[in-house]
Amino acid sequence: MNMQKSIAEATIGHIGSRQARVEDAALLQGQGRYADDMATPPGTLQAAVVRSPHAHARIRSVDASRALTMKGVHGVLTGDDVKRWSNPFPVGVRAPMEHWPLAVDKVRYVGEPVCVVIADDRYLAEDALDAVQVEYEPLTPIIDPEAATLNDAPILHEAVGSNVVNERSFRYGDPERAFAEAPHRITLKVQYPRNSCTPIECYVVLAQYLPASETYDVMANFQGPYALHSVMCRALNVPANRLRLRTPPDSGGSFGIKQGVFPYVVLMGLASRKVGAPVKWVEDRLEHLQASSSATNRVCEIEAAVEANGRVTALRYDQIDDCGAYLRAPEPATFYRMHGNLSGAYAIRNLAVRNRVVLTNKMPTGLNRGFGGGQVYFALERLMQHVAAELGLDPLEVIQRNLVPAGVFPYRAAAGALLDSGDYPAAVELARRKGNLDELLQRRDQARAEGRLYGIGYAAVVEPSISNMGYITVAMTPEERQKAGPKNGAVSTATVSVDPLGSVTAHVSSTPQGQGHQTVVAQIISELLGVKLESISVNVELDTGKDAWSIASGNYSSRFSGAVAGSVYNATLKIRERMAAIAADMWQVSPTDVRFADGKIFVENGPSQPFHRVAGTTHWSPGLLPEGETGGLRETAFWTPPQLEAPNDQDCINSSLCYGFILDFCGVEIDRVTGQVRIDKYVTTHDAGRILNPMLVEGQILGAYSQALGVALMEEFAYSEDGSFLSGTLADYLIPTAPEVVDPVILHMETPSPFTPLGAKGVGEGNNMSTPVCIANAVADALGRSDIKLPLTPSRVRSMIGIDEPAAPEGLVMDAPKVAGGSALQANDLVEIPAPPQQVFDAILDPETLKAIIPGCHALELESENHYRADVTVGVGMIRARFAARVALTDLDPPHSLRLSGSGNSPMGSATGSAKINLVALENGNTRLEYAYEAAVTGKVAAVGGRMLQSASRVIIGQIFTRLAQRLSGKPIDTSLWQRLRALLGMGGTK
Repeated sequence: MNMQKSIAEATIGHIGSRQARVEDAALLQGQGRYADDMATPPGTLQAAVVRSPHAHARIRSVDASRALTMKGVHGVLTGDDVKRWSNPFPVGVRAPMEHWPLAVDKVRYVGEPVCVVIADDRYLAEDALDAVQVEYEPLTPIIDPEAATLNDAPILHEAVGSNVVNERSFRYGDPERAFAEAPHRITLKVQYPRNSCTPIECYVVLAQYLPASETYDVMANFQGPYALHSVMCRALNVPANRLRLRTPPDSGGSFGIKQGVFPYVVLMGLASRKVGAPVKWVEDRLEHLQASSSATNRVCEIEAAVEANGRVTALRYDQIDDCGAYLRAPEPATFYRMHGNLSGAYAIRNLAVRNRVVLTNKMPTGLNRGFGGGQVYFALERLMQHVAAELGLDPLEVIQRNLVPAGVFPYRAAAGALLDSGDYPAAVELARRKGNLDELLQRRDQARAEGRLYGIGYAAVVEPSISNMGYITVAMTPEERQKAGPKNGAVSTATVSVDPLGSVTAHVSSTPQGQGHQTVVAQIISELLGVKLESISVNVELDTGKDAWSIASGNYSSRFSGAVAGSVYNATLKIRERMAAIAADMWQVSPTDVRFADGKIFVENGPSQPFHRVAGTTHWSPGLLPEGETGGLRETAFWTPPQLEAPNDQDCINSSLCYGFILDFCGVEIDRVTGQVRIDKYVTTHDAGRILNPMLVEGQILGAYSQALGVALMEEFAYSEDGSFLSGTLADYLIPTAPEVVDPVILHMETPSPFTPLGAKGVGEGNNMSTPVCIANAVADALGRSDIKLPLTPSRVRSMIGIDEPAAPEGLVMDAPKVAGGSALQANDLVEIPAPPQQVFDAILDPETLKAIIPGCHALELESENHYRADVTVGVGMIRARFAARVALTDLDPPHSLRLSGSGNSPMGSATGSAKINLVALENGNTRLEYAYEAAVTGKVAAVGGRMLQSASRVIIGQIFTRLAQRLSGKPIDTSLWQRLRALLGMGGTK
């Protein structure tokens, strides 16, 4: 592999070598210790959460009395309890909105927690959910972020008075002049969708309130940043030393999303306080998809001032970030993490920026692998491709003409980012040469000559790592920042100790989720102290009650290799210097002459001692130590870089410490019939500074790339107009699996960072920033279109190709339903009943018959003529809900027609439906019952997705009239095998 500085040249001992992970032996043998594996205190109870079926509704009442009478139920935590014992979460902007861990006045998204049931086990707690009666007053929801900015939009937080909860405008350089003088102004509007991480392990919280000390002791698979520890303390209304937060040794993935567990840390702490016992909650997959967190969807109109040769002289951003129902900390981080380098890898000195943070009736957003980067680069790199297309230029040439040139690093970008090191033109040439771009261009030419749809896309991005803790304050004005006090830096910490037998233990506050942090830590210590990897133990559990940590601690923003590994290096150097001084005093030599290798401490051609003997001296013989040596080999290093300054009065911010560089290109072919996008070849070139372990780096690149394929081609959270969440299963929210992932060609070069102890930068998030837009650019090239929207599903691509969809199957009604709701369904069908129309009509109006033919009907109580109150259980797939329903018979035209309508609410969601029934007399004396129905469901029931609902609704509605026929005939109605298969498969007109 040809690199600017080869891995072999950079490798000295263990650092930089391809070391297999030390973590894997336990994990592969099933001996990992994840959050759900951790021991629970005696008397631990289990929690289940009652969630809102509505996207926007006022809470009229919460009645938990029935649930509290159920066996095994110990308590129900409600909004009143939360208001009595806690405070709203602090908000990162100056807006009077309140966000509690439970809804206290209104619900603002489907899945929002309304109360918590605590019982002996999860089964009993889940059973008791149905017994909690919540009365809602539905309100009009707002889902579209652009519509949410309008004056007449429904308001989520009345105290704010607007759904735009933060707006800031910025100006760097002289963008007005640049646009006035440019021969071309090229504009593009793009939308970045909602998507999210789907780790194998969902959220887990085990909380215990200790009344004697008024302390909350919580174990959770929280990943940080630990700035949220302060947020949780403020919400729990306790000082920081009264919230002990612990993490398990292992985590089944996170990719950013497990920072979002923090509201549930508070919630389960309060639940424990309510019942006086430890409380455990384990999130299920539907809860995770529906109500945990997601990437921020963004609408961005971006404009470039462009010279005739493609040189961009200015950029104008007009951006709307949809953060969902609440501005949940650390948002608006997605906006401002990238703010300092909005010009990306380009030397563009003039910027105009307008940022608006908007709230809608969706799940709150948060950190998602590459947060902020995917949103920025989808706009910027789509624009660069569009510039090339508009001017008839080669896209790669446009990229090269705009790159920050070699030899100018550290380079200060227009908005304040200090790009630490790099040679971007050299990386492009490396990618072109080693990635065989010329051969890929020939492949495109040949494909097009044969009439196939083939395109090549490019993306050049800067990957930030080690976030400045002050970047989020750019959301405030300079005057607001001055009042609040400056915030900056990014403290990392590590502790290294050597025991009396010479074994080394390290502790880092990085809370990894599978990246291999223990391996890299061991490599660093092994090289500096000359001991075997096997003698080093690395502890990554974090306990805020006893471990060294900072608000910047955690595993986010690719901070491990630059900051945490650097702190390990610094702490180990302190140990090494102390041990060298001890050995030098023993041998009467200079400490600079002392060496460490092969488990020994020695002087070249001089005295030598086993490592453990010198280490033991500090424990067993402290009286023989040199003056100033206190004994006990334990060192904690705190490190923060001076380059991470607070934002200045001009809103310039170095939002991250390190900036890697990525140049991607790919070739894709699009099937003209199916619209499927096939990746023919993908090349990704990385400069991540000094590489500490090439094997782990490639693993991180592959992981980010695979996840990004989902963003580009499959993944999108679907919401209906009424805010119902429609993609609540992994059958509806599709993610890549091994067969869909085409292995990329990975290339490296190294320009070490001058700002980190080891010269390393982050690498784990970059492809989540570069790959979605690279694929989108390739599709744009193949189709010759600029209106590219993610994800590029086959159906979406077919519509861009211009393919007309086939005609609807017979019986499928394509008109929009008149029933409003989350998942709307329409169909029509018929059944022959062995009775005349009048008898059928009378039977439907008979209460006993009506109760018998409604599936799952437990009770039917007459309220007024032909209007009933019903108790009905309906099952859809894995979801089973008990509805308090209303049933009505209207539009009576005996014996010819009538309308059967129903509506109901349950903790799992709401449903409405209406069936128009026509009765036609047949010559044989029977009746042909024709029905056309419209139905809609919301909440958890809708979240199982239209796929299940289509079949379920067809079967349920069909059962009503089949049962009617059976009741009137007194015997089962035989149906053909084909009819039974049609019912089973949901055929026959359901939409």
